[in-house]
Amino acid sequence: MSDPLAPLGTVRFLKVAEVAAALRVSRMSVYRLIHAGDLDAVRFGRNFRVPEHAVNAYLRDSFYHAG
Repeated sequence: MSDPLAPLGTVRFLKVAEVAAALRVSRMSVYRLIHAGDLDAVRFGRNFRVPEHAVNAYLRDSFYHAG
């Protein structure tokens, strides 16, 4: 797992489409998570990039144990 305070050269940034494919959701769902503040992202011009550690943290925090 990446450290959010790791040197910038070691952080892996994902495109919105890559996050959507990994989570098996639409790109719009990823944009909603970003705009709601549920998923950290960096804006480059008109594009967003999501640090891989942010996706891991989102999944870890969203885990639901049924039962």
